[in-house]
Amino acid sequence: MAPAAAIFSSVFSNALLSPIWASRHCRNALLPPVALASVLTSASDHKNHHRNRKEHCWVVRRKATIAHFSIAKAVTTTVSTSPVHGYPEYDRLLPCPLQNQPPRVEHLVVFEGGLVLDWISKALDLPPLFVADLIRFGAVYYALVCPKPPPTATPEQIQIYKEVTEPSVLQKRSSIKGKTVREAQKTFKVTDANQFVEAGTYLRVHVHPKRFPRCYEIDWKSRIIAVTSTYVVLDKPAATSVGGTTDNIEESCAMFASRALGFDTPLRTTHQIDNCTEGCVVLARTKDFCSEFHGMIREKRVKKLYLALAAAPVPVGIITHYMRPVNIAPRLVSEDIIGGWHLCQLEVLECKEVMWPAAKVMETHNVEDCGWPFKKVAYECKINLLTGKTHQIRAQFAAVGAPIVGDSMYIPSVMAKMANPSIIPFDRKWKEYASEDEKMAAIEQWIAQHGKEPNAAIGLQASHISWDEGNCSYEAGAPWWRSTDQ
Repeated sequence: MAPAAAIFSSVFSNALLSPIWASRHCRNALLPPVALASVLTSASDHKNHHRNRKEHCWVVRRKATIAHFSIAKAVTTTVSTSPVHGYPEYDRLLPCPLQNQPPRVEHLVVFEGGLVLDWISKALDLPPLFVADLIRFGAVYYALVCPKPPPTATPEQIQIYKEVTEPSVLQKRSSIKGKTVREAQKTFKVTDANQFVEAGTYLRVHVHPKRFPRCYEIDWKSRIIAVTSTYVVLDKPAATSVGGTTDNIEESCAMFASRALGFDTPLRTTHQIDNCTEGCVVLARTKDFCSEFHGMIREKRVKKLYLALAAAPVPVGIITHYMRPVNIAPRLVSEDIIGGWHLCQLEVLECKEVMWPAAKVMETHNVEDCGWPFKKVAYECKINLLTGKTHQIRAQFAAVGAPIVGDSMYIPSVMAKMANPSIIPFDRKWKEYASEDEKMAAIEQWIAQHGKEPNAAIGLQASHISWDEGNCSYEAGAPWWRSTDQ
């Protein structure tokens, strides 16, 4: 559940109450829903095409009259079997676009009770089937009481916030009795298109979910490394999400692997690796194993080895950095200890020179060129990950001047450092800034030297995972850069 600032971003949103608490998984979550008549790719051509898609829009419908028709037939699930892979075809919001559309997040306040699908469809002028499929994607949220609006809110938006959160209004709502305001402000996924939402309910709709077209290209059965009664080990393909995103829980490794294996209950994520990384991922079949595995990770009883294809040589041994405690990319690291920053350690077990991947191999796996000037040889490194921070290997390798091949986020920063070493604001210069504003300006300048997150593969694989003192040990297949398709 995201904090208020994350929910509302740079624009204002309101919330009030809803009588139904959504369950985390719906019974038919694994079944592919009916094909959408108006697909996502055509949504931008709809009546609201003039709206700036990059903004988080806040919409109120005070006098809308919503017909409370049932959509049971509209969301009836149909199943067909793929002749190639033998598991149900996934035909929702298809065809899946190859490029993501700019974010469009709508914030609504309901002023007359009705079905959630009806309200969203009318308020945003979207086809009912389209909204039903957004709900199945996990792209629709609701809350009971809205968080305080951000500083960027307009006077009109602030006034509406005050109206819907007036104590005299809240006191009349039985749905929040016994709850603190903080509890009532939590957001939950809407999982049923026929869910009733009472007046004052806050709705957040991600109209353009982040998509993962790579999911439809994979023979998922061939990626299964092991299946037990309590867990599954998957050789995750690059350009996929382990457990989904805030607005897309369907196009994920957990969901597609579950379908490939014919499971009625979706697999649970136990740990994460970056979307652009391939390799070993453990998915839990039971809640108990999920908790057990989380405990083993906390107690450092899970060993993870990685293979990395670096653009420059890396010294063998332990590499130590400290990562800025800000949960956004790019992840910034420093060689020196900075108060509050997180320790990052990895051990390079070996580093050997290999040929730079052939252009055809790079093209096959959609690896980005990134403009790195030295492409004769690369360096394959075997890494023992000692701490497990997001982007840790990528950020640490970049910090020592050896970015991961294809890493469009960190390679530009390494090239900028090569051209101007003094641009890095940390390390020994950290205490030299005259003011906090000067320090923050230097950080922003350094962040600007980084690129965007890769859309496909980079030279990084989670090659090995083991626990229970090595009794449970699994290996991924050969990494993409070892492909013989030269």
